[in-house]
Amino acid sequence: MSNKGSGVFIGGLILGTAIGALTGLLIAPRKGRETRKLLQKSARAIPEVAEDLSTSLHIQADRISHHTRLNWDETIERLQLAIAAGIDASQRENQALKQETNWKNVDSSNQQ
Repeated sequence: MSNKGSGVFIGGLILGTAIGALTGLLIAPRKGRETRKLLQKSARAIPEVAEDLSTSLHIQADRISHHTRLNWDETIERLQLAIAAGIDASQRENQALKQETNWKNVDSSNQQ
């Protein structure tokens, strides 16, 4: 699984667990007092779950940012090489055209 996919999976797993636990507590056949105690415990755990999710998202954002910078640098390098090759090819073609023009001018003056 890729780094990006694993972060999304972990975040979804944590969120799904929290939602599932809350849903289970609300529909479970318990007395009101027991359900309230379980809800209080779950409510106390929410900041920790949110912090874990936040940390996971931060790590994934850093990885994505790093990979984006690497890809951007590689793209710029390839673009610079392509531009340099285009300039070089253009200069060679320009020289070839000048030589061809010079030969034609020499031939024309020799025929006259």
